[in-house]
Amino acid sequence: MSVQKSHALKRFEPILLIAVGGFVGAILRSAVSDALPGAFPWGTLAVNVTGSFALGVLLYEAHLADMLAPETRLVVGTGFLSSFTTYSTFAVQTSQLSPMVAVLNIGANYVLGFLAVLLGRRIVGGVVS
Repeated sequence: MSVQKSHALKRFEPILLIAVGGFVGAILRSAVSDALPGAFPWGTLAVNVTGSFALGVLLYEAHLADMLAPETRLVVGTGFLSSFTTYSTFAVQTSQLSPMVAVLNIGANYVLGFLAVLLGRRIVGGVVS
């Protein structure tokens, strides 16, 4: 393999890692949403909260232990978790709810998502310390 071809593949690697993680995250998000049907968007709430927890664990682990390879951060953090969680679907679904339920949905997504990040950080902090 020529040096120029090797350099081109190396430049393409981050895009491929993000694409693979994003593909898997989007499929899993769709499966969770399909498994939790109903008048309230439970599936979107579930992926946003669990994804926030996982991102809190991942980023805190990377910060404290510095054990995650840059490739792992790209596949799991940027690719998988960014596609697994969804702000756009959350916004569309919220706009279709009655005003009272929309406020409940907004509060649940933001409060539970934020608490999930803190829980993830706390768990990792306890393990690493």
